[in-house]
Amino acid sequence: MAAACGTPIKVALVNDYDVVVTGVAYMLDRYADRVVVAELDTNRTVSDVVDVVLYDNFAQPESDRDEVGTLVANPAARRVVVYTWNLHPPLIQSARQQGVDGYLSKALPARDLVSALERVHAGEPVFADTAARVRSAPGLDWPGRREGLTDRESEILALITQGMSNAQVAELTFLSPNTVKSYIRTIYQKIQVGSRTQAVLWGVERGFTPDHHRVEHWRGGP
Repeated sequence: MAAACGTPIKVALVNDYDVVVTGVAYMLDRYADRVVVAELDTNRTVSDVVDVVLYDNFAQPESDRDEVGTLVANPAARRVVVYTWNLHPPLIQSARQQGVDGYLSKALPARDLVSALERVHAGEPVFADTAARVRSAPGLDWPGRREGLTDRESEILALITQGMSNAQVAELTFLSPNTVKSYIRTIYQKIQVGSRTQAVLWGVERGFTPDHHRVEHWRGGP
């Protein structure tokens, strides 16, 4: 383990939403003696050589293999781990086939997440037990959380804000069309809008569109 030999492992956090990667970075800060966040990437490729890339797929097409495949092929990323709320067996199997080194649940407390990253760094494949859905660990953040939206509601609103139809949202999130419609009704009630156009405008104004920059380093990391 990295912590055992006194050298923290270097981790890059990847997602298209600043608030998402920043939330994970804050959560890992308590374990800086074991894990150092080397960079945070939003819509940019990993450039620093890092021990582990932690790919958070919030509001990303979960059946999209391109992003994960690009990370696996990147020589700067020694190991790649998917970090997600969705533990559907087909998604885990797809990730395995692409060559990822781990598939971790967002329900993991920070200390368990750090331990899992250390195990991956040591060469052990770490894959979460399959389940339909998990709840987020304390400390994570996402767009809309402060406005009362759950992680899943925010994810669906983010996909809608990106211009996806209900059918596309259902396919990408492994939900039924009726379930997506139910989520959308609840979202409308919570954000007090009456139409999809109003919901999209609300989302655009509150950070539900992907960010397009790269945070070079995190709080004094390498």
